[in-house]
Amino acid sequence: MSRVKRGTISAKHRRSVLKKVKGYRFGRSTKEREAKVAIIKAGVHAFTHRRDKKNDFRRLWQIKIGAAAVTHGLSYSKLMGALNKKGILFDRKILAHLAEKEPTTFAAIVAEVK
Repeated sequence: MSRVKRGTISAKHRRSVLKKVKGYRFGRSTKEREAKVAIIKAGVHAFTHRRDKKNDFRRLWQIKIGAAAVTHGLSYSKLMGALNKKGILFDRKILAHLAEKEPTTFAAIVAEVK
């Protein structure tokens, strides 16, 4: 059986790993073992933060709706409770957009629930 030299495959794998960690600091950008760990951890953080982003936006929408509701004499919780009682089904993303970009429409919605 003939000898199989694996240098090209190993080099290709190493290049692809090190290409992914370009710009990382210290050994994480130059050492293959540390780079592999860095790639895995980066993937974990990316996955987690994609989930966190949804919570961050919901908080932002609540702040925008609350700020607009205060100008009409309501708190955020009173406004949302009144909307639910009336059966007006707007999600927070839409309400935040209306509060920020179209205040007259938002004022009409608030007047409807008062």
